[in-house]
Amino acid sequence: MKLPPLRALPVFEAVARLNSFSLAAEELSVSQSAVSHQIKQLETYLGEKLFWRQGRTLTLTDEGRQYLDAVGSALLQIERASEQLLGREEARLRLSVFSSFAVRWLVPRLPELQRLHPQVELSLEMSTENPVLSDRVADCFITIHRNSPAYSYELLYVERLFPVCSQDYWQRMCRELGRAEGEDGALTPADVARFPLLSTHSIFERAAGDWQAWFQAAEQALPPDARLQHFSHMLLALEAARFHQGIALTNDYMLSSRKDSEDFVRLPCHPVVTGDRFYFAWKTSRRRERGIQILRRWLVDEARRSGLRNVGIDGGA
Repeated sequence: MKLPPLRALPVFEAVARLNSFSLAAEELSVSQSAVSHQIKQLETYLGEKLFWRQGRTLTLTDEGRQYLDAVGSALLQIERASEQLLGREEARLRLSVFSSFAVRWLVPRLPELQRLHPQVELSLEMSTENPVLSDRVADCFITIHRNSPAYSYELLYVERLFPVCSQDYWQRMCRELGRAEGEDGALTPADVARFPLLSTHSIFERAAGDWQAWFQAAEQALPPDARLQHFSHMLLALEAARFHQGIALTNDYMLSSRKDSEDFVRLPCHPVVTGDRFYFAWKTSRRRERGIQILRRWLVDEARRSGLRNVGIDGGA
């Protein structure tokens, strides 16, 4: 077995992660010259330059990024395997998760994870866009894409949108529509269009895309005279609805707590499926790691218990 200079590998990982020779030296309790020597030795062995150095700026080369993906994963597996043999039950995991999913669904449930599995130490990495699946980013992910063959995926939720407003605003709507509050029967798209529509740009990546899709699901066009108020994120549109500013389109995990169900009224209207499917993703080569499997099972169980996984899902992934 022909191996590279093994002492240089954790040095390379530290420099790449911290983006600094001096910070890596401080973390590893060695001199900066020792770090430079190890990196030079590794580059000589590989015959490739791993870093570009321009003044104080340090960046990985393409070869360095490729090497880090493989080496970082291997070092993590060695660490996990060693901890298991040493009898240490702690599992430290970084989970990259969308900010809205984290704030509205995951964070309120973390005390239950800690109660059931105190050995799991979970660190959340917030993501506003779909994350790049890499050990450099996190150990596991909540993602809407299955575009990496190196990863395994467990389906948690098929997203749908439905109209909501505040309790006070619903009373106002009922008065203007001449409708008793307890009256059965669905609102028509024309009924909804009489009121301000709070739109989230990020769902379909275009202005009013969410409401256009909702009206299209009823085989109608968004009325040209509809009063639209635009927001970049669903969290903002939902807060505007909470403060009686109109009707917002939201999804199931955004209204997953008791407080939310008391603050909002889900209008008696049709939903629209966005096409986004939320997955828990982990690197297949790390599938035997106990911490990842504990987190996977807990997420699936919580998604089922809260009704999230039952929405639009027939069976498993």
